[in-house]
Amino acid sequence: MRQYFDDELADLDTSFKEMGLLVSETLDEAVQAFLDHDRVVAQDIIERDKAINQREIAIEKKSFEMIALYQPVTTDLREIMTVLKAVSVLERIGDNARNIAMSTIHVKGNKRVAEIEKTIGSTGSVVAKMVSQVLDYYVNDDAVAAEGISEVASGVSDATRHIRELSIDASKADPEQVTAATDYLVVAGYLKRTSDYVTDIAEWIIYKRTGKIVELNPGTSSFI
Repeated sequence: MRQYFDDELADLDTSFKEMGLLVSETLDEAVQAFLDHDRVVAQDIIERDKAINQREIAIEKKSFEMIALYQPVTTDLREIMTVLKAVSVLERIGDNARNIAMSTIHVKGNKRVAEIEKTIGSTGSVVAKMVSQVLDYYVNDDAVAAEGISEVASGVSDATRHIRELSIDASKADPEQVTAATDYLVVAGYLKRTSDYVTDIAEWIIYKRTGKIVELNPGTSSFI
Protein backbone atom coordinates (compact mmCIF):
# COMPACT_ATOMS: atom_id res chain seq x y z
CA MET A 1 0.00 0.00 0.00
CA ARG A 2 2.85 2.38 0.85
CA GLN A 3 4.48 1.90 -2.54
CA TYR A 4 1.18 2.64 -4.28
CA PHE A 5 0.82 5.85 -2.29
CA ASP A 6 4.39 6.95 -3.06
CA ASP A 7 3.84 6.31 -6.77
CA GLU A 8 0.59 8.30 -6.74
CA LEU A 9 2.27 11.14 -4.86
CA ALA A 10 5.11 11.21 -7.39
CA ASP A 11 2.56 11.45 -10.21
CA LEU A 12 0.82 14.28 -8.35
CA ASP A 13 4.09 16.17 -7.96
CA THR A 14 4.85 15.72 -11.67
CA SER A 15 1.43 17.04 -12.68
CA PHE A 16 1.87 20.04 -10.40
CA LYS A 17 5.32 20.79 -11.84
CA GLU A 18 4.04 20.50 -15.42
CA MET A 19 1.16 22.87 -14.71
CA GLY A 20 3.55 25.32 -13.09
CA LEU A 21 5.89 25.32 -16.07
CA LEU A 22 2.95 25.91 -18.40
CA VAL A 23 1.82 28.86 -16.27
CA SER A 24 5.35 30.32 -16.13
CA GLU A 25 5.78 30.10 -19.91
CA THR A 26 2.31 31.54 -20.49
CA LEU A 27 3.00 34.51 -18.23
CA ASP A 28 6.28 35.26 -20.00
CA GLU A 29 4.57 35.08 -23.39
CA ALA A 30 1.71 37.28 -22.20
CA VAL A 31 4.08 40.07 -21.18
CA GLN A 32 5.97 39.86 -24.46
CA ALA A 33 2.73 39.88 -26.46
CA PHE A 34 1.67 43.02 -24.61
CA LEU A 35 4.94 44.76 -25.42
CA ASP A 36 4.74 43.65 -29.06
CA HIS A 37 1.03 44.51 -29.30
CA ASP A 38 0.64 40.98 -30.68
CA ARG A 39 -3.08 40.26 -30.59
CA VAL A 40 -2.64 36.85 -32.26
CA VAL A 41 -0.42 35.51 -29.48
CA ALA A 42 -2.62 37.23 -26.89
CA GLN A 43 -5.69 35.44 -28.21
CA ASP A 44 -3.85 32.12 -28.07
CA ILE A 45 -2.98 32.79 -24.42
CA ILE A 46 -6.60 33.58 -23.59
CA GLU A 47 -7.68 30.28 -25.10
CA ARG A 48 -4.84 28.43 -23.33
CA ASP A 49 -6.31 29.47 -19.98
CA LYS A 50 -8.91 26.73 -20.38
CA ALA A 51 -6.17 24.09 -20.43
CA ILE A 52 -4.66 25.53 -17.25
CA ASN A 53 -8.04 25.41 -15.54
CA GLN A 54 -8.53 21.80 -16.61
CA ARG A 55 -5.15 20.85 -15.17
CA GLU A 56 -6.12 22.44 -11.86
CA ILE A 57 -9.35 20.44 -11.76
CA ALA A 58 -7.55 17.19 -12.56
CA ILE A 59 -4.93 17.75 -9.84
CA GLU A 60 -7.58 18.64 -7.26
CA LYS A 61 -9.58 15.54 -8.18
CA LYS A 62 -6.54 13.29 -7.81
CA SER A 63 -5.65 14.89 -4.48
CA PHE A 64 -9.10 14.30 -3.02
CA GLU A 65 -9.09 10.72 -4.30
CA MET A 66 -5.76 10.08 -2.61
CA ILE A 67 -7.01 11.48 0.69
CA ALA A 68 -10.13 9.30 0.51
CA LEU A 69 -8.28 6.14 -0.53
CA TYR A 70 -5.14 6.28 1.61
CA GLN A 71 -6.30 8.47 4.51
CA PRO A 72 -2.81 9.96 4.94
CA VAL A 73 -1.71 11.64 8.16
CA THR A 74 1.00 14.08 9.32
CA THR A 75 3.71 14.57 6.68
CA ASP A 76 1.89 12.70 3.91
CA LEU A 77 -1.26 14.75 4.44
CA ARG A 78 0.76 17.98 4.46
CA GLU A 79 2.22 17.10 1.08
CA ILE A 80 -1.19 16.61 -0.48
CA MET A 81 -2.62 19.70 1.21
CA THR A 82 0.32 21.74 -0.11
CA VAL A 83 -0.50 20.67 -3.66
CA LEU A 84 -4.20 21.45 -3.14
CA LYS A 85 -3.43 24.94 -1.89
CA ALA A 86 -0.60 25.72 -4.32
CA VAL A 87 -2.42 24.52 -7.43
CA SER A 88 -5.23 27.00 -6.85
CA VAL A 89 -2.61 29.76 -6.62
CA LEU A 90 -1.07 28.60 -9.90
CA GLU A 91 -4.49 28.84 -11.52
CA ARG A 92 -4.81 32.45 -10.34
CA ILE A 93 -1.38 33.22 -11.82
CA GLY A 94 -2.69 31.75 -15.07
CA ASP A 95 -5.65 34.10 -14.80
CA ASN A 96 -3.26 37.04 -14.50
CA ALA A 97 -1.48 35.94 -17.68
CA ARG A 98 -4.86 35.75 -19.40
CA ASN A 99 -5.77 39.22 -18.12
CA ILE A 100 -2.52 40.68 -19.45
CA ALA A 101 -3.37 39.10 -22.81
CA MET A 102 -6.83 40.65 -22.65
CA SER A 103 -5.21 44.04 -22.05
CA THR A 104 -3.18 43.44 -25.23
CA ILE A 105 -6.38 42.79 -27.17
CA HIS A 106 -7.81 46.09 -25.93
CA VAL A 107 -4.78 48.19 -26.86
CA LYS A 108 -5.50 50.25 -29.98
CA GLY A 109 -2.40 51.98 -31.30
CA ASN A 110 -1.77 53.99 -28.15
CA LYS A 111 1.26 56.26 -27.99
CA ARG A 112 3.92 54.09 -26.39
CA VAL A 113 6.57 54.94 -23.78
CA ALA A 114 9.78 52.99 -24.36
CA GLU A 115 11.21 53.40 -20.86
CA ILE A 116 8.06 52.07 -19.21
CA GLU A 117 7.78 49.13 -21.60
CA LYS A 118 11.40 48.22 -20.96
CA THR A 119 10.71 48.13 -17.21
CA ILE A 120 7.55 46.07 -17.71
CA GLY A 121 9.49 43.62 -19.86
CA SER A 122 12.29 43.13 -17.33
CA THR A 123 9.83 42.89 -14.44
CA GLY A 124 7.73 40.35 -16.31
CA SER A 125 10.82 38.20 -16.89
CA VAL A 126 11.66 38.33 -13.18
CA VAL A 127 8.13 37.31 -12.19
CA ALA A 128 8.00 34.44 -14.69
CA LYS A 129 11.36 33.23 -13.36
CA MET A 130 9.95 33.43 -9.82
CA VAL A 131 7.22 30.97 -10.81
CA SER A 132 9.77 28.58 -12.27
CA GLN A 133 12.06 28.88 -9.24
CA VAL A 134 9.33 28.24 -6.69
CA LEU A 135 8.47 25.04 -8.54
CA ASP A 136 12.09 23.89 -8.17
CA TYR A 137 11.91 24.69 -4.47
CA TYR A 138 8.78 22.59 -4.23
CA VAL A 139 10.32 19.60 -6.01
CA ASN A 140 13.52 19.87 -3.92
CA ASP A 141 11.55 20.41 -0.71
CA ASP A 142 13.75 23.47 -0.10
CA ALA A 143 12.08 25.58 2.59
CA VAL A 144 15.15 27.79 3.06
CA ALA A 145 15.26 28.86 -0.59
CA ALA A 146 11.48 29.28 -0.59
CA GLU A 147 11.75 31.73 2.29
CA GLY A 148 14.28 33.80 0.35
CA ILE A 149 11.88 34.41 -2.52
CA SER A 150 10.29 37.21 -0.51
CA GLU A 151 13.36 39.34 -1.32
CA VAL A 152 12.70 38.90 -5.03
CA ALA A 153 9.05 39.83 -4.47
CA SER A 154 10.19 42.98 -2.70
CA GLY A 155 12.20 43.91 -5.79
CA VAL A 156 9.11 43.39 -7.95
CA SER A 157 7.18 45.73 -5.65
CA ASP A 158 9.84 48.39 -6.15
CA ALA A 159 9.76 47.89 -9.93
CA THR A 160 5.96 48.14 -10.20
CA ARG A 161 6.01 51.22 -7.99
CA HIS A 162 8.52 52.73 -10.40
CA ILE A 163 6.25 51.85 -13.33
CA ARG A 164 3.43 53.66 -11.56
CA GLU A 165 5.57 56.77 -11.08
CA LEU A 166 6.73 56.73 -14.70
CA SER A 167 3.16 56.28 -15.93
CA ILE A 168 1.94 59.26 -13.90
CA ASP A 169 4.81 61.41 -15.16
CA ALA A 170 4.11 60.38 -18.77
CA SER A 171 0.44 61.27 -18.40
CA LYS A 172 1.31 64.69 -17.01
CA ALA A 173 3.84 65.36 -19.76
CA ASP A 174 1.63 64.31 -22.68
CA PRO A 175 -2.16 63.82 -22.54
CA GLU A 176 -1.90 61.48 -25.54
CA GLN A 177 -0.02 59.03 -23.34
CA VAL A 178 -2.76 58.74 -20.72
CA THR A 179 -4.41 55.71 -22.29
CA ALA A 180 -1.12 53.86 -22.69
CA ALA A 181 -0.12 54.79 -19.13
CA THR A 182 -3.37 53.29 -17.86
CA ASP A 183 -2.59 50.04 -19.68
CA TYR A 184 0.89 50.01 -18.14
CA LEU A 185 -0.58 50.43 -14.66
CA VAL A 186 -2.97 47.54 -15.20
CA VAL A 187 -0.23 45.18 -16.39
CA ALA A 188 2.09 46.24 -13.58
CA GLY A 189 -0.69 45.44 -11.15
CA TYR A 190 -1.03 41.92 -12.51
CA LEU A 191 2.72 41.40 -12.24
CA LYS A 192 2.78 42.65 -8.64
CA ARG A 193 -0.14 40.41 -7.73
CA THR A 194 1.56 37.44 -9.38
CA SER A 195 4.73 37.95 -7.34
CA ASP A 196 2.54 37.92 -4.22
CA TYR A 197 0.98 34.66 -5.39
CA VAL A 198 4.43 33.14 -5.79
CA THR A 199 5.23 34.00 -2.19
CA ASP A 200 1.97 32.29 -1.23
CA ILE A 201 3.26 29.09 -2.86
CA ALA A 202 6.57 29.54 -1.04
CA GLU A 203 4.67 29.75 2.24
CA TRP A 204 3.00 26.42 1.50
CA ILE A 205 6.37 24.86 0.68
CA ILE A 206 7.58 25.92 4.12
CA TYR A 207 4.42 24.44 5.63
CA LYS A 208 5.01 21.19 3.74
CA ARG A 209 8.57 20.94 5.05
CA THR A 210 8.13 22.21 8.62
CA GLY A 211 4.43 22.14 9.45
CA LYS A 212 4.63 25.86 10.29
CA ILE A 213 2.50 28.58 8.71
CA VAL A 214 4.51 31.73 7.98
CA GLU A 215 3.81 35.12 6.43
CA LEU A 216 6.58 36.08 4.02
CA ASN A 217 5.27 39.44 2.84
CA PRO A 218 3.08 40.98 5.56
CA GLY A 219 1.57 44.30 4.54
CA THR A 220 2.75 44.16 0.89
CA SER A 221 -0.36 42.89 -0.87
CA SER A 222 -1.52 46.19 -2.40
CA PHE A 223 -2.37 46.08 -6.10
CA ILE A 224 0.71 48.10 -7.11
